[in-house]
Amino acid sequence: MQIETPPSAKPYDKPEGERRGLLIVNTGDGKGKSTAAFGLALRAFGRTHVHGKGVRIFQFMKVPSARFGEHRMFEQLGLPIEGLGDGFSWKSQDLERSAQLARDGWQRASEAILSGENFMVVLDELTYPLIYGWLPLEAVVDTLKARPAHVHVVITGRRCPPELIELADTVTEMTKVKHAFNAGVPAQRGIED
Repeated sequence: MQIETPPSAKPYDKPEGERRGLLIVNTGDGKGKSTAAFGLALRAFGRTHVHGKGVRIFQFMKVPSARFGEHRMFEQLGLPIEGLGDGFSWKSQDLERSAQLARDGWQRASEAILSGENFMVVLDELTYPLIYGWLPLEAVVDTLKARPAHVHVVITGRRCPPELIELADTVTEMTKVKHAFNAGVPAQRGIED
């Protein structure tokens, strides 16, 4: 490791543009996409909860009855998190039903975005219904373009379509360097769930 001298001057100029709702994408094959989105949701909830604008989280692949750590904590805080799917596709007994759940869920998420009642809407694992062909990309792009100017949207998932990358204001690609699962370590409670 090389030791560096801390900067003595601000390394950037303050942007001059206006504040507006951002489209943020967390993608890539590494861990942390949803976790980063949940962190943003918590930050936004802490700032907006007292100002009357909401934060909503929609999980496109989780079942409505999911009780992972984030569900338990968000429930205690009063931050709505909604499972829209029926779990991992390889566990599905009926992929057409999975696709219909994604379409129904997109309708609810789209309404939450377009209503203007929310400061932030998180679309966790949205990329999967898109790349599986369960949702039309054009409808998602149209909603994102038509959203009220103050609404921030965060999208997570692997293999994000290039059209969403192009439309996004901020894109972060999580890159897997190493993962315990690949060394035979099972998913850990409180880390993966």
